[in-house]
Amino acid sequence: MFSVPLRSSTIRLVLFISSLVIAIILVFQLVWLKKIYSFEQREFSHNVMKAVRGLYEDLDMSLYNSSHLNELIENPEPNLYIAKITRVAAHDSLISYLHYELDDFGIFTDCHVGVYNVDSSRYVYTTILTTGSKDNVLKVPPTRLNYDHLTLFFPKRQQYILTRMNFWIISSVILFLVLILFGGSLYYFYKQKFLNETQKDFIQNFTHEFKTPVAVISLAADVLKNPAIIEKPEKLVTYAGIVEYQSTYLHNQIERLLKFAYTDSHQLHLSREKVNIHQLIQEAIQNLSPLVTERKAKIELSLEAADPYLYADKEYLVIVITNLIDNAIKYSRNPAIGIHTGNTTDFTYFTVADNGIGIEKKQLKKIFNHFFRVKHEETYNAKGFGLGLSFVKKIIDAHGGKIKVESTPGRGSRFTINLPVEV
Repeated sequence: MFSVPLRSSTIRLVLFISSLVIAIILVFQLVWLKKIYSFEQREFSHNVMKAVRGLYEDLDMSLYNSSHLNELIENPEPNLYIAKITRVAAHDSLISYLHYELDDFGIFTDCHVGVYNVDSSRYVYTTILTTGSKDNVLKVPPTRLNYDHLTLFFPKRQQYILTRMNFWIISSVILFLVLILFGGSLYYFYKQKFLNETQKDFIQNFTHEFKTPVAVISLAADVLKNPAIIEKPEKLVTYAGIVEYQSTYLHNQIERLLKFAYTDSHQLHLSREKVNIHQLIQEAIQNLSPLVTERKAKIELSLEAADPYLYADKEYLVIVITNLIDNAIKYSRNPAIGIHTGNTTDFTYFTVADNGIGIEKKQLKKIFNHFFRVKHEETYNAKGFGLGLSFVKKIIDAHGGKIKVESTPGRGSRFTINLPVEV
């Protein structure tokens, strides 16, 4: 037996299709319930008319003709039926036969009955045919028709119809709950699959990130253990520098992971002080000088902010600037980076623009997600955990600032950071 591994993207597609199917099923179920309700309403009216027809036949209350029964019975309101009569039957006989006819046609709900006499302009008698309800308040609506008529009023008609639909309503609720549970289970499975893939990708990135520096340090250590290295001081300095650079690189990456792990589970606490954004940019460039030299990166500064001072956490802002410049170098074949600063009324801003591979529009919204790395055929030489921009976003948000990204695939990206001057 073999299994085909499902990526979270596949499960996401299945989840979307399943949600769509569930929505369609629910819509059809609601439409079906509406049709059943309409059918029960019509059925109730038909049964009332049949009951009245039975009265006409049993008590000879009207010159009844089955061909124009609809003309004799009016239904001005959903709960109200008015039947034209030509002779008023005895009260006891009317109630007895009406009770029998309603039961015979399956109408088991309260019926308020009134017999209206046009000569006296009033109901000559009224009564309630009850099914055991405690509500015995007579509710026969007043009428002013110019003929004798029998009034049948069903105050609980809607509740009665809904009661007859109990099976369909309960089955629909059960189906709805089952579909919701199914959708929830599928979503939970998708989240677990996504987290597993994220963990797997992180381990792979972690391994890839640290494997090269460790291998370089190991190689340099082997060279430094050779006694002959003492006779070549320039080579000794070179390999010692390699060990120092790679160990510093590993240290910085470990610090970045630890900081991110801490800030991801704790509130980010800022130590605000008056800082000069121009000085922080210079410090970040200095921190990256080995990488700048290695990649032969060109950095053009356009520090035009008339007032470069703001209140912020110096350490965290250096991390932000370092991350942006580091990404600009890593994701460019021949790095050419432009850094610009400026002022608006309430903000001091700086931009980091590069000539790198750029980011596709569909990926722009994800670049600040944990562990997300831009997928591109030229990113084979770009190391990282997919944590840098997520950390940057968190720092900027903590400062009350905003970050904006503009990018064109194949031409480069521009990150603009707006930081409030005062807080």
